[in-house]
Amino acid sequence: MKLWCATGNAGKLREFQRAAAEAGIEIEGLPDFRNIPECIEDGATFAENAILKARHYAPYAPGAVFADDSGLVVDALDGAPGVYSARFAGPNATDEANNQLLIERLRGVENRRARFVCVIALLAEGQIRGLFEGAVEGEMIDATRGPGGFGYDPLFFYPPFGQTFGEATEAQKLSVSHRGQAFRKMLASLR
Repeated sequence: MKLWCATGNAGKLREFQRAAAEAGIEIEGLPDFRNIPECIEDGATFAENAILKARHYAPYAPGAVFADDSGLVVDALDGAPGVYSARFAGPNATDEANNQLLIERLRGVENRRARFVCVIALLAEGQIRGLFEGAVEGEMIDATRGPGGFGYDPLFFYPPFGQTFGEATEAQKLSVSHRGQAFRKMLASLR
């Protein structure tokens, strides 16, 4: 079985492909993704944005397509950056800029509880076939640690590992991550 992944994020695509390989499913990025008009993500929730993306990119997929929306939810920031995680520091923000802004906003804040959330929308034959959600709890630290992962991974401390997602191996992270959870739920629905 082959599914098409609607993302321009190489890190996400790599994680999905790794998880799918274990299940014997092939995941491909959309052909010529960089030349497809960008989806406007104006939903108020991760689920709304995942559906928007799946519907937007479906015409460019030669088969069933899935799209995710995911991000970081920080309790002390009233859920921010949330659906704005990729553009927390502004349009076209880099991971470094987003991480720096988060560090600044949390300076002096005691409550460091946070969670990564992911919602995947699967679309086949013009219909949304399911929404699949995953979440993982952790806490934010004051400085980036670890060369791995992407996004907020180097700031997200996962207590059961005793390290950040940036320090964890890709396999470790995928075994517990929000994206791994949501993706495994989607794969289970296909059996």
